[in-house]
Amino acid sequence: MVDWQVPVAGRSPGLITASELRWRFPRSSGPGGQNVNTTDSRVELLFDLRATTAFSRALKARALQRLGARLVEGCLVIAASEHRSQWQNRVEAQRRLVELLKEAIKPPPPPRRPTKPTRGSVQRRLAAKKQRSAVKQQRRGRIQPSED
Repeated sequence: MVDWQVPVAGRSPGLITASELRWRFPRSSGPGGQNVNTTDSRVELLFDLRATTAFSRALKARALQRLGARLVEGCLVIAASEHRSQWQNRVEAQRRLVELLKEAIKPPPPPRRPTKPTRGSVQRRLAAKKQRSAVKQQRRGRIQPSED
């Protein structure tokens, strides 16, 4: 099996070796007719994120924190059963793993710098409020006191 590289910004890519991946091949459901009942085309890829040596301690901590809800006993489980071929499902599972890890180890976005609304936007907002208020004032029916 081919080793997979996960691009890491600012340094060499993380190399996930084939020995760090575990595979399971249960029976698949879905399209395929009777072929589904006789072939193990579904693929489950297990990647032990806690024990991997592909990432630094900081990147691993970031990935564990972001993927915490998806981990099963420290392992990331990716299932693929879209294709009728086991090989195509294996390739799809590996592609998903790389995409998921790339997203998980991305640095956080810079904090938002608070800004104030411009003077023009404040004036436009207040003018719109006054105009709306005037429309509602015109709709009000004036109750005339009865002359008895």
